[in-house]
Amino acid sequence: MVRDDAAGSRPNDEPERKRPTKEEFQDRLDKISSIFSDMVQHADTVSLTRCPYKDRFSQCTAQFGCRHQERSQDSDVIGCKSDDKLDYRTAWEMNPEAEQKMSEKLRSGRS
Repeated sequence: MVRDDAAGSRPNDEPERKRPTKEEFQDRLDKISSIFSDMVQHADTVSLTRCPYKDRFSQCTAQFGCRHQERSQDSDVIGCKSDDKLDYRTAWEMNPEAEQKMSEKLRSGRS
């Protein structure tokens, strides 16, 4: 395959592609944004209760002890047995009233 210096990295035997119009380009961007938006919304939802130290294999990556850690005699891997209903958001709340409101809201949503 011979490269065409004038065209950059496009091979000589590859047909020239038609450039998208602004509308086509925007449609493509909107589609990609929609796909990633759904992924981000899901990640945001999961991040509210899933432990940030639990990896995709349900292994604990924390460098400290936790009651959800499951240690195996024959492996150095530390498993995570959390049910993903952990709510650590109030740990950062500095306003006691806001913390109380959040706790009540969370309790009412779980019933």
